[in-house]
Amino acid sequence: MEAVTILLQLNMINYSNIFVNDGISYEAYRLLVNELLSEHKTTGTDHSDAMVHYSKMNVQRMNRVDKTVQLNELLLGVLSGIKRSYRFLVISEGWCGDAAQIVPVFNKIAADFPEQFELKLVLRDQNLPLIDAHLTNGGRAIPVLLVLDAEGNLMYQWGPRPQVLQHLLAEWKKESTDMMEIAEKVHGWYAKDRTQSTQEELTQLLGQLG
Repeated sequence: MEAVTILLQLNMINYSNIFVNDGISYEAYRLLVNELLSEHKTTGTDHSDAMVHYSKMNVQRMNRVDKTVQLNELLLGVLSGIKRSYRFLVISEGWCGDAAQIVPVFNKIAADFPEQFELKLVLRDQNLPLIDAHLTNGGRAIPVLLVLDAEGNLMYQWGPRPQVLQHLLAEWKKESTDMMEIAEKVHGWYAKDRTQSTQEELTQLLGQLG
């Protein structure tokens, strides 16, 4: 029954319309986050000091990944072999730590292969029907990458984080309820991994495209 409900949700979503009319570029997304921070706000409806602090930290994380990310040889090989055009529709939020570590990788792919990929982002809390069709273990976890073909049909989805980290996170949550401690472990893992696990999974995913 749950699978039927999800299928109905997917069939009701006009991905092309969302991409064209609601999606914003990575540059516009970064600008939006910065503008909101200048007003002591973040994306979404929760503008608490904690959420604003998370967003400030995420700007630093995105800056770092933007400057340092290099696509590895395996992913470059796959991307170079793609002949058709596709769209990356990404569900994100400025306060999301995983998004700060991962979305710059999507942008790097689109920037280096503009003939094959166009990237647009939408905010999760402004697009609840969309995220509710792409839940992770029943939760609205982000970021979620939706790969669309040129006509706007959904091909694949990926997210909200590499599987190895997803498993580690589940174990950490069993060991502790201190979310600050868990967040430190998560971002420590990202720092050591240097986007390689994300790139490995994207290599497998995008390798299915023609």
